Amino acid sequence: MSTSQPLVPTEPPPTRTHRWGLGAFFFAQAVFVLVSVVLAAALSSPDALALVAMLVLPTVLAGAVAVLITLVRGNGPRLDFGLEWRWSDVTTGLAIGGIGLVTTTIATTLWVRWMGPQEGQSTVSSLLDGVQLPPALAVVIFLHVWLIAPLCEELIYRGLLWGAMERLRWSQLHVFVLSTAVFAIGHLEPERTALLLVVAIPIGVARMVTGRLTASVVAHQVNNFLPALGLLLISLGLMPS
Repeated sequence: MSTSQPLVPTEPPPTRTHRWGLGAFFFAQAVFVLVSVVLAAALSSPDALALVAMLVLPTVLAGAVAVLITLVRGNGPRLDFGLEWRWSDVTTGLAIGGIGLVTTTIATTLWVRWMGPQEGQSTVSSLLDGVQLPPALAVVIFLHVWLIAPLCEELIYRGLLWGAMERLRWSQLHVFVLSTAVFAIGHLEPERTALLLVVAIPIGVARMVTGRLTASVVAHQVNNFLPALGLLLISLGLMPS
């Protein structure tokens, strides 16, 4: 006659804490700046293709570095950043991103009225000012500004930076405030820093309320849709710059 052993509930194994900190964020930022400077120096008289490379490559490479850091020094972007597909995060990102799109549009309109059209231009807009791109390259820029750049920037600012500050046991409010400020300053557009703060607030809110990166990526992409569409139409010569 056998005796059954009582079932003892087992706890899931604890998730390993990532081993990267603020240095990882600064390294990814250094990659962005270094690639930008090297491309600008190498392509002193850029054609259309070179312009697209100057706009796309620094951001994509910096985002790739952020992912690589999580793979080498952490648990990968899914666990370290919460970068996974959840409908709840997508819907939250869409809702907050929609609100952010409205507030950003209003803020941009007021900013241009107060400061003038030139002060309202982003670096991307300035580089493409007066440049008519071939349709294929115009679509590449559209997709980059709308989908790819937001993903890469979120990996850096609300991925690496956010996670590094959480590792230091900072409160969520402090993490939100500082990452929002660094995001605005890190674009290296001093004339537009105040406007970029308005842009960054709803994106950071999406990250804070869900605790995961997916929502902030979606919110960022929603916020970038209209500027990306405007760049597409201008680049194709369908709308005046």
